[in-house]
Amino acid sequence: MSSSDAPTIGVLSLHISKESKAILNAAEKLGFDTAWLRRENTAVSITDSEVSIEPEVDVVINRLLMSTSTQPAEDLGLARVFENLRPMLNRPDAVLTAMHKYAAAVVLAEAGVPVPDSIMALANDKLNQRRDRFGDQAVYKTAIGTHGGGTWRVGLDEPVNTRVGDRQAFLQQYIDQEGIQRDARVYVVGGEVIGAMYRHAPEGDWRTNVALGGRVEDASGELPDVAAEIARRSIDAVGLDYGGVDLIDDGDQWYVLEVNPTAGFRGLFAATGTNPGPAIVKLAAEQCGATVDDDAVADLARELDDSRPAAVPRKSLGDPVEPSVIGYIEEVVVSGTRGSRTVFAKSDTGATRSSIDLQLAAQIGTGPIKDTVRIKSGSDKKSKTRPVVDTVIGVGGTQHTVTASVEDRDHMDYPLLLGRDVLKDYHVDVTRRADEREPEPGVETEE
Repeated sequence: MSSSDAPTIGVLSLHISKESKAILNAAEKLGFDTAWLRRENTAVSITDSEVSIEPEVDVVINRLLMSTSTQPAEDLGLARVFENLRPMLNRPDAVLTAMHKYAAAVVLAEAGVPVPDSIMALANDKLNQRRDRFGDQAVYKTAIGTHGGGTWRVGLDEPVNTRVGDRQAFLQQYIDQEGIQRDARVYVVGGEVIGAMYRHAPEGDWRTNVALGGRVEDASGELPDVAAEIARRSIDAVGLDYGGVDLIDDGDQWYVLEVNPTAGFRGLFAATGTNPGPAIVKLAAEQCGATVDDDAVADLARELDDSRPAAVPRKSLGDPVEPSVIGYIEEVVVSGTRGSRTVFAKSDTGATRSSIDLQLAAQIGTGPIKDTVRIKSGSDKKSKTRPVVDTVIGVGGTQHTVTASVEDRDHMDYPLLLGRDVLKDYHVDVTRRADEREPEPGVETEE
């Protein structure tokens, strides 16, 4: 770096992620001081109308994951605090637009960026009217979601609700690629395409998300210019400084599916050998008037150092934040494409995944069937094969999108079993029962 007074690069991220680590490590290697703004070390103070930040930073890279937060309004307000005090990459208003998929689609459409036909309505009959406009199949998705969660492919005769749990949902045109489902993720930083990859859906699924097992392929050298330009226009229209744009083509036209302000790096690096972190650091430094050597950025982009950065704050000496407590029998809300039901669920820390009753799954509209798994009951040495489907389970105010196994639980006391895919976020109190009944014998476990 040529500036003699190097700015301190701050990353605002309350969760542990490889992307935040990669950005901080890249900033340090480029010669900058760094700070990871987390719960353990961050404070903003007002004294005699003078505002100070601890730790002191000159620019903030916003990596708050509001789409998965249980308190997105709180996170939005926190980001606004820092936006008012320091230059910020990915300002909160732009992140808010991007995280709400339908809001982003409206902004893109108004800017002349091609997006699939879609409809969001506030009443069920409005949402289900004129379903034939989408053809035999449509995509039904929650307006806020991540990693492919909250997304279903539905038929023309399947009625859907305007909400999945407490989240708004909408219908979108399904782009049929004649059996070979593939889309493109294009990563843009400061108006420049840093890298692009094709993502192929795993066998038995139509969604291409890497988190769901999608296969990646380098597209940097063969992505059509029109697709790259659409990605750049999308980032600009939403107002982001950096992010990933998901596009799909039907052979004649490219469409934007989503704009992700906190897109992951791992899939892109695996496909292209390019790490966007150094480019993000360069853009942040330039917000403070500093200059960065382009060759150094290019060199660092060829590695993905997501080891523990020097900026990791020390743990607070105060009382740790304990996970919420869930009962042995808990009242939960389970949701699908057709609606939601409030049911009693049994907690089973011995089960890898949650399990839903066949009739309940049909009533709420879970699906599609993604795969099959082998399940073994503690009372039966033989294992059974069961289908698994996506479902949304609401515990208190928190929603969990999980892949649950489907079985006939009619002979059991509870239509839903909560496995470790949900319970990992809680402490289980075996003495607490929402139904106030005596414990049932037998424990279910999965191979």
